[in-house]
Amino acid sequence: MDRILRGIMRYRVLDRASMVKQFEQVKDNPVPKAIFYTCMDSRMIPTRFTETSVGDMFVVRNAGNLIPHSEAFIDEMTSCEPAGLELSCIINNVRHVIVCGHSDCKAMNLLYDLRSKKESSVEQRRISPLKSWLCTHAQSSLKKFLEMKGDFNKPMLFSAETPQRKFVAYIDPENNFCIEDKLSQVNTLQQVQNVASYGMLKKRLEKHDLHIHALWFDIYTGDIYYFSRRAKRFVIIDESTYESILAEVRRYYS
Repeated sequence: MDRILRGIMRYRVLDRASMVKQFEQVKDNPVPKAIFYTCMDSRMIPTRFTETSVGDMFVVRNAGNLIPHSEAFIDEMTSCEPAGLELSCIINNVRHVIVCGHSDCKAMNLLYDLRSKKESSVEQRRISPLKSWLCTHAQSSLKKFLEMKGDFNKPMLFSAETPQRKFVAYIDPENNFCIEDKLSQVNTLQQVQNVASYGMLKKRLEKHDLHIHALWFDIYTGDIYYFSRRAKRFVIIDESTYESILAEVRRYYS
């Protein structure tokens, strides 16, 4: 708390005035363009690595950047994540839903351990809210991951904006990342499928008026990857790929 309080005092001196000006500019008519789902990991600072500012996007964070499938809830209205979809996509009419996973995700590392029946037992879930959360809402990711049987040269298939629209994904074909990070990438793509399960988004998704994207952040290098449906894989966003990724976004998601 000492550090937080000192930070607040520095903010008052250095940043408060300029931030108040930004608040004044958007207070009556903020126009966010996206909702950004990411992990609650303390190393993830999405507004910093996307260079976004006041009023630019909604941000929802939880353990493992999960958006529970609509089947988990009665009437699709019983948790923060779908409530975020309604607030952003229905009430505020944003056009882009972004899911961002990351490397060395503690939730995904634990999910990998939950392959063990002992670790995922009812007794364990009763004493661990985190295990219960993952066992309830990340099982589809783990199941899809285990179906690969360690052979990530094979393609994976995910549903996209509608059940008829699907996309193929190759997970870490260069084998640059550890097995838990591969699971994290699978999980990130599974959330694209989960977002599309919500009936309240159906019309906008069918009309291509709402788009779902997947990003993945390597916390050790600072590199950010964009899932390219054209390349069928996560592609690093850098000086050599930016133009092609931007062209893909404009072509498929404009």
